[in-house]
Amino acid sequence: MARIVSLGSALQDIYLVDHDDFVGVKQGETEKLDHIDIGSKVDIDQILFEVGGGGTNSAVSFARHGHETIFIGNTGVDPAGQAIEEVLDDEGVDTSYIVHPPRTKTGVSVVLLDTKSGERTILTCRGASSKFDNLDENDLDLIKPDWLYVTSLRGDMNTLLRFFEKAHSIGCKVMFNPGKMEIAEKKKLLGLLEDVDILLVNRKEAAMIVPGQLLEELLAHLSAYVPSVIITTGSMGAIATNGKETYRFGIYEDVKVKDTTGAGDAFGSGFLAHLAAGNSFKDSLIFGSANSTSVVSKFGAKAGILYGTEDLHPMPIQKI
Repeated sequence: MARIVSLGSALQDIYLVDHDDFVGVKQGETEKLDHIDIGSKVDIDQILFEVGGGGTNSAVSFARHGHETIFIGNTGVDPAGQAIEEVLDDEGVDTSYIVHPPRTKTGVSVVLLDTKSGERTILTCRGASSKFDNLDENDLDLIKPDWLYVTSLRGDMNTLLRFFEKAHSIGCKVMFNPGKMEIAEKKKLLGLLEDVDILLVNRKEAAMIVPGQLLEELLAHLSAYVPSVIITTGSMGAIATNGKETYRFGIYEDVKVKDTTGAGDAFGSGFLAHLAAGNSFKDSLIFGSANSTSVVSKFGAKAGILYGTEDLHPMPIQKI
C-alpha cells in the first residue's frame, strides 16, 4: 500500500433533510429554491451532523482502502474541529498535521437536502478552511508520501505551487482536482500543471481551461499538459486517458440518489486509492465510479465510501 497525503478543506456538515420544502423550481435556465416564505417557521423531517470538506472526504477513501493516510488542512479549536478529528482518527487517518489558526472557527456547511431528488443547496461559512497560506509544504519532507492528492484550496495558487514543487522535488506524484476558483486563474493553473501527474475536472471546467467542446478534443488538449486526465460529465459518465490507454465509460449503476454531496471527491479519491494499490488504470476508473455511486446512495459524503474489498460488477466502459 502507499502513503498518501490529502490536502484540502475540513468542514462540519449540518444536514436539514425534508421531502417538500426544499424543492427546486425552474426559472428560465436555472432552478431556484421554492416553498419557503420569508419570516416563516419551517418544519423539517430530519437533521444530521456529518463531517465534510474535500480534504477529509478523500482522506477517508484512502484510509478505508488500506493506505497510510495523512490529512493536511485547517480546523478551529472548537467542538466542530474536535468532531472532525475524531472521525478521521476513527477512520485511521493521521491528524497530526492539522493546523489550528488562532482565533478562527472550524468551517460549517448547512445542507438543505430534498429527499425526492437528492439535490441539495449548501450554505457555507468556510472559517478555518477559507485560507491555506499558513500550511507548510516542508511537512512533505517529514511525511515522505508517495502521492499528494489535492482538492480546491479556494484559489490559493501560491500555496498550491509551493506544495506541488515540493512534491515534485521529493519524487511524490500529484493528483489534482481543482475548484472553480483555481480554474478562474487559467494562466497560473496551466503553469501548475507541469507538476501534476493526474488531473480530474468536469466537462465545463475542461472547456474553461483549454479550447474545444467535444470530450475527445478537450482530453487531447489537456493531455498536452498532464500525463493522465479524467473528464467527468455527471450522469453521462466520463472519459479518461493515461497516455497509453483511453476509455469512455458510463455510470457504474443506476441507483436512487439520496445526496450528491461528495460524489466528485468519491470518484477521484476512489480512483487513486485503487490505482495506488497496484490496480490497472481501467479497474481504477471502475472503482472510482463504484465509489461515487455508493456515496450518492446514502446521506453524507462519507457513509457510502467503499473499502476496496467489495466484489464489483461489470459496467459500461470502452477502450477508444
